[in-house]
Amino acid sequence: MDMLRALSTFLRIAETGSFSAVARETNTTPSAVTRMVGQLEEHFRVRLFHRTTRHLSLTEDGQDLLGHARNIIDAATDLEDTIGHQRTAPTGRVRVGLTPGAARLLTPGLVDLLARYPGLSVDFVVREQFGDLIEDRLDLAMRLGQPSDASLVARSVGEFGRALVAAPSYLERFGAPSDPAGLSAHRCIVQDADPTSATWHFTGPGGPHTIEVVSAFSANNAEVVRQAALAGHGIALLPEPQVLEDILAARLYRLLPNYPTERTRAFLVYPSRRHLAPRTRVVIDFLVERFAAVGARLADERVWGEHETVWLV
Repeated sequence: MDMLRALSTFLRIAETGSFSAVARETNTTPSAVTRMVGQLEEHFRVRLFHRTTRHLSLTEDGQDLLGHARNIIDAATDLEDTIGHQRTAPTGRVRVGLTPGAARLLTPGLVDLLARYPGLSVDFVVREQFGDLIEDRLDLAMRLGQPSDASLVARSVGEFGRALVAAPSYLERFGAPSDPAGLSAHRCIVQDADPTSATWHFTGPGGPHTIEVVSAFSANNAEVVRQAALAGHGIALLPEPQVLEDILAARLYRLLPNYPTERTRAFLVYPSRRHLAPRTRVVIDFLVERFAAVGARLADERVWGEHETVWLV
């Protein structure tokens, strides 16, 4: 018996819930798939599936084998990638789900990636939130906060907060608040994501601060909010990576740096590693590298300190 092949077949049956679906995937017959599972059961002397005419489920022994099998197949895949036949240049199309801010941040680096792999194509699908990867036809996606889907690999790419920013044109006319409470006297731009979007939370001297801001303009897209802030419509609260370059170029000024927001961990999510094509792997590596570089710049207090606002109320 080919143990790796048998374990891989067992995993796909557990994931799809169908012997016939796996037979179609592997271009073989249902009887051949059934025979392979039978060989596993005979080898381990256990029953792996409960089967009826309408339902297929794992036994307790099957559940136990599932975790071990995933580790074995993933390890074998990593070994192949390191010294095996997948060293050829990756080709094909990869669809990536990103937030508007992340897409804006990552797009410039695509030039080098695509030059390195001429056969590679990348589609950015830009949206504030993503649901099911399969339904959205995505190979991988960015999600904020710990993903709840245990069937996906979740790779952390850093923790990010939000920065309170305004354009010089706005600050010249209206000044800047000296503390979060001062925001109530200012025109604010709100990213309308949910009913609590106009409630902004900060930490700092004296503990937490919760402020209900007055919205001069709102949009359900972070990039539109950024453009409104650049145009001087008001004060915005935006993800740090999205406004880093604007702050460094003095297109926007960071306000109230001593009152930071809560930081949220960002993840790249994608299916189990054993199903990843080489083209998807190189895109994941590119994204992780880019996010790490941004995180390092954000962690440099000198970058933020040198570009804090000097406007007063």
